[in-house]
Amino acid sequence: MTETKSRSPEFRLAAGALGGLRQDLFHDAFAYRPLERMRTDGPLLRQLSERMRERIAWTPHALVGAAALFVAFIGLASTGSAPRFAVAVVPLVLVPAAAVLMTLVRPVGAFWISLALTPFAAFADGGSWPWTPSTSLSHLTVLVVVAARTRPRTAAWMWGFTALLGTVMDNVGGGLHPSSTTSAFALASAFALLLVTVVQIRRDAEREVTVQRTVTAVERDRRTLLEERTTIARELHDVVAHHMSVVAIQAEAAPYRVENPPPELEQAFVTIRENAVAALTELRRVLGVVRAEDYQAPDAPQPTLAQLDGLLANVREAGLEAEKTVTGAVRELPQGVELSAYRIVQEALSNTLRHAPGATAKVEIGYVLGGLGLRVVNGPPTGLVKPSPGAGHGITGMRERVAMLNGDMTAGSTEEGGYEIAAFIPVQPACDTGESHKVQAEQAEQA
Repeated sequence: MTETKSRSPEFRLAAGALGGLRQDLFHDAFAYRPLERMRTDGPLLRQLSERMRERIAWTPHALVGAAALFVAFIGLASTGSAPRFAVAVVPLVLVPAAAVLMTLVRPVGAFWISLALTPFAAFADGGSWPWTPSTSLSHLTVLVVVAARTRPRTAAWMWGFTALLGTVMDNVGGGLHPSSTTSAFALASAFALLLVTVVQIRRDAEREVTVQRTVTAVERDRRTLLEERTTIARELHDVVAHHMSVVAIQAEAAPYRVENPPPELEQAFVTIRENAVAALTELRRVLGVVRAEDYQAPDAPQPTLAQLDGLLANVREAGLEAEKTVTGAVRELPQGVELSAYRIVQEALSNTLRHAPGATAKVEIGYVLGGLGLRVVNGPPTGLVKPSPGAGHGITGMRERVAMLNGDMTAGSTEEGGYEIAAFIPVQPACDTGESHKVQAEQAEQA
């Protein structure tokens, strides 16, 4: 432990560099790593046929094969000046081309083979030193392909070993071969590797940005969903709290409406009131945590479908031509259903104002035996005002409200270029719901 703490930062940096070298160029150097096909899901390639895209996906492999063939031609041309053609054809033609092809399946191993081939090719050529035309082209191709398939750090290590080998060979055989190509090849390979590294870093950065955008979009949708649920919980808290207060008041006033009530009845109403008050207290404690610090409970009652005409009048003043159609026998529904239906229509009309300026909207409300049907449809945007972009938060909130009430909802574009939102909210049949609400209100007022 003491020895580890006493090591200098320079020593740890050198140890980390050597560890990276071992990982990049020595660990599983000849492992099978086939080159993947090129992606063909770009905006331009998607316009082509499936068969054509299947062929284009093999473009990287075809380019490497063409480079290997060109290396073989260059090596074959240089063997004419070699002392022994049969001996020179292997290190100058076959092995350089094979090293280029090997980058398709074993990239790091291809680098080592290409590097080890350099001295033998230089002796076999007898002219250029230490880089012959075929070995310089093949090794440069190998460096570029391997750098494109690995990390930028690997490209730096490969260039370092290549420069080291060229310097050693230049110093050893420089007197016998004065036409040295070490500096020129080092400069050319450094420029090529720098270009590949910059492209790779940019590609990795774009991939990271895409991943971050995806994560951000997911988090934004999740936050929007939670905020919408919080808003719904706030509104329902007010609705439920009102009904629980009515229950408590009715239970307290009920014994006084019966002459000489039996003790059992009085105790039953006391129990009902105590349970209602306790439930109301717990409700406020649990749902009260979803209120923001600056949230203030509304002074007016929560809106219902009875206030829908006022909503339509407001949007008409804002420039949206909206009309309402009601079918079926209009009746009073549970307050939670009325509130959610009002909010859905309100959000749908707001979306029309933002995303389809100049369009007209139709609001259809259908009272059926099993529940309530809603449909809000708007036409395509018209006029000079550009639609404002949206993130789909309003649709998320509407879906949450409908799902909370065990309903169904669909949203999508129409054939005319507009947008349609349709929802059905089931409602359990009740006996004269309106009269029941009136009796509750009268009893609460008298109490």
